[in-house]
Amino acid sequence: MREEWKYYGCIFVTGCLWGTNGVFIKLMEQAGSSSLYTGFIRLLFSFLILLIITIVKDGVKAFKVSKKTLLSCVLLGLLCQALYNYLYTTTISLLGMSLGSVMTYMSPVFASILSFFIFREKFGVRKYVALVMNLVGCALTVTGGKLDGFNFALSGVLFGVAAAFIYSLSGILGRFATDEGSAFAVCTYNFLFGVIFLGLFSHPWTTVQTPLNGSIWFYGFLYALLPTAFGYMFYFVGLSGVKESSKVPVVASVENVVAVIIGVYVFHELIGLGNVIGIALVLGSIAVMNLEGKRHDKVNHY
Repeated sequence: MREEWKYYGCIFVTGCLWGTNGVFIKLMEQAGSSSLYTGFIRLLFSFLILLIITIVKDGVKAFKVSKKTLLSCVLLGLLCQALYNYLYTTTISLLGMSLGSVMTYMSPVFASILSFFIFREKFGVRKYVALVMNLVGCALTVTGGKLDGFNFALSGVLFGVAAAFIYSLSGILGRFATDEGSAFAVCTYNFLFGVIFLGLFSHPWTTVQTPLNGSIWFYGFLYALLPTAFGYMFYFVGLSGVKESSKVPVVASVENVVAVIIGVYVFHELIGLGNVIGIALVLGSIAVMNLEGKRHDKVNHY
């Protein structure tokens, strides 16, 4: 168990790094970037950075992977990078950094359901309690308990739910990908396919007035280097050693705490008592999810 906690520690570090995502999204938006272009620049720089790191660390041979690993990387790039980037950055733009980040943490609900069917991870009482707390917490976080402004945020809520579902897939697909391949190579392939799919299907450079804007590229490079390249390196190393996929988004949800702190103290975003209660419920659901259950409530693997 102590050995496994090292891998959960890597995912925890990833969450801390991902908590800064909103800062770079806001900075690039202020510099004239669009949601799609921000995601594209992030993926492009991340791929180049990780390509160099992987070659230096593991050599070119690391990129020789099985068909199963490559297929998992293709799906990761298409869904968890290209599509998720668009959904997440749009959620941040519509709901703000603090509330937008919390909204995506409905992902433990989806992760638990998927893990139950795919990995036969048992769905005990504590998970039911945690998931109900998570759902109620997310609703309060977005609405603050006041429904009068809910219609205004409806599009942001829908984007947030979609982002949460796609985010939950990263732990599942990443676990398949890292079963046989190098974590660094998997990470590099992940961003390569993300760049390809986002570029082919959305042509993000057409969504901004000045694609070669120096400020956008500068912030984009920092976005790719810090929370993205470094974050995903820790993430895939962590995935290579965890046994419960449903816990991955729960542990990584420390991102939410970091994002809220930055949103309030850096961008001066306002949150009310209802929002605070919602955040507390979301964090409480994380604690309940990670409580050691009785023997019959533990995970059963193949």
